[in-house]
Amino acid sequence: QVQLVESGGGLVQAGGSLRLSCAASGLTFSSYVMGWFRQAPGKEREFVAAISWGGGSTNCADSVKGRFTVSRDNAKNTVYLQMNSLKPEDTAVYFCAARYGSSPYLYDYSYWGQGTQVTVSS
Repeated sequence: QVQLVESGGGLVQAGGSLRLSCAASGLTFSSYVMGWFRQAPGKEREFVAAISWGGGSTNCADSVKGRFTVSRDNAKNTVYLQMNSLKPEDTAVYFCAARYGSSPYLYDYSYWGQGTQVTVSS
């Protein structure tokens, strides 16, 4: 019954921006850390960013720090990933994930969305 549905992916030119959204249902949204992961073809899934249940603490991978911003709106049960200054190496399927807890610095996520494709052209 828990569902995480990503949206906002697409094709963008290098240097451009995209905003991903993840709508959650079937869980007490404010009790979960929400995170973003990505997986490129032939590569392992990697952590991108996460935000605490209260929104006061975030964790971003070094590869995206300064370019990506994670935020959440608990009233809308939605988490966002604002991606700026996109690079071809950002091309991947982006997944929304949730873990019960308060720390965005732990990586044991329980629920996953189906992913949304982000393609950055050179």
